[in-house]
Amino acid sequence: MMNPKAEIITIGDEILIGQTIDTNSAWLGDKLSQLGIPVSRIISISDQPTEIRSALSDSMTRAQLVLITGGLGPTNDDRTKKTLADFFGSGLVISEEVLSDVERLLSSRNIPVSQLNRDQALVPHNCRVVRNPSGTAPGMWFEKNGCVVISMPGVPYEMKAMMEHSILGDLSQHFNTPPVIHKTIMTTGIAESRLAAHIRSWEDHLPEGFSLAYLPSPGIVKLRITAKGPDTKKIQSTMAQLVKDLLPLIAEWHFGFDDQPLEQVTGEILKSRGLTISTAESCTGGTIASLLTSIPGSSAYFKGSVVAYSNEIKETLLRVNSQTIMEYGAVSREVVEQMAVEARRIFNTDYSVAVSGIAGPDGGTTDKPVGTVWIAVAGPVSVETSKFNMGEHRGRNISKSALAALNMLRTMVLRDTTSDEK
Repeated sequence: MMNPKAEIITIGDEILIGQTIDTNSAWLGDKLSQLGIPVSRIISISDQPTEIRSALSDSMTRAQLVLITGGLGPTNDDRTKKTLADFFGSGLVISEEVLSDVERLLSSRNIPVSQLNRDQALVPHNCRVVRNPSGTAPGMWFEKNGCVVISMPGVPYEMKAMMEHSILGDLSQHFNTPPVIHKTIMTTGIAESRLAAHIRSWEDHLPEGFSLAYLPSPGIVKLRITAKGPDTKKIQSTMAQLVKDLLPLIAEWHFGFDDQPLEQVTGEILKSRGLTISTAESCTGGTIASLLTSIPGSSAYFKGSVVAYSNEIKETLLRVNSQTIMEYGAVSREVVEQMAVEARRIFNTDYSVAVSGIAGPDGGTTDKPVGTVWIAVAGPVSVETSKFNMGEHRGRNISKSALAALNMLRTMVLRDTTSDEK
């Protein structure tokens, strides 16, 4: 089938009242687009059977694929399975395969199997069971009137495991669509509008069938090139040339590909060179250290951090001169440089990063408004310091400051080690 359309239905009152954010749909949309199956509609509904039946009937009139997440738990408020059985004219029967999966999973976690757990093995007799490698609720694959309907748990890691383990491959074979090829180039340190102006000529000369999307988030702009067609090799060759032409234009801001986080890229650079890092953080409150240590294997390069939120801690632990704070203020070049140098000495690391700023919403002055941030990176060769004006939103200021610090570190390490190699 060529050019099928998909719709996504998320089930759960917790989504409708804002208690849970629907991250499943974004992930599913990305995976489906890579198969050449565009998502035309995403809706969220309550756990009520009437809402489930209505939404499903409506979606099946427009789409050839309907993905449903949520409502498959063992408790009474999870009604999706029974509703789907009724909708597709089926009764519930025990799947010995699912029951075995449930018993094995709970046994591995030393959890006794209750009747509610055993009831998870009840499935509509006319569905194709999709096994759940990470949980107790199986998925269900139905086909009716030329439409495929797949119901999965709402727990993100369970849904993703099922999709990657079997469903994506089965959908590719079922619909036989030409693949969509994406290439994402990661940038930081430049605003979306400025980046667009900078690469306008390159973008204007994209070949037919290729498109560019700008995907901004605080501190990061992703450039996603997309193409699809029957000749995969030709598309990949053209894509490679486009990226090759683009990279010199954005070398100052480019740091990675395909959703690589900056903390991972920076960590890989440190690890590959046998270098170590420490941090001294004020306004970011440990965010830089948290990002660095979120990467598996970060103990190879990250040694420790001082969260010096108060001036007292800056003076006593990081030996920042009290006179310097009085004369220049805690948010200043002079203070962050002393913080970085001392952190490097305390932890005996090759590099250290220090940050001090006014995250907001209060604390700003005429000379130092909210969003003013100073960042210093101390290394074996030099200490480099930069001032940033991040904006007025506290959360974004913290996130952008942490990313700016990581990028300063990445840039300095690359420059230092490249000079050494020469």
